[in-house]
Amino acid sequence: TKDKEGLTLPVVITAYEDRTFDFIIKSPPASVLLKQACGIAKASGEPNKEKVAKVSKSKVKEIAEKKFQDLNTTSIEQAMKQIEGTAQSMGIEVVEG
Repeated sequence: TKDKEGLTLPVVITAYEDRTFDFIIKSPPASVLLKQACGIAKASGEPNKEKVAKVSKSKVKEIAEKKFQDLNTTSIEQAMKQIEGTAQSMGIEVVEG
């Protein structure tokens, strides 16, 4: 995880009766990746009225590819729509390019 220093990473820890465990590190939340891509510290408090940043479709696709294994879809286009929805709820405008 040294290359992911500073990112919030969700983990799944499964402990068994024989005191062994599984430790799975998932990809960062989409909101964290979007804030990092836009270079902003926090999302908009009123996403429908106040837009705080813009992100390109190519960045959205890059984020969707990073998150693909953790999303509940089999299509990269659907994964992109999920990331775009997160961006919209954060007050980030998705633009072509």
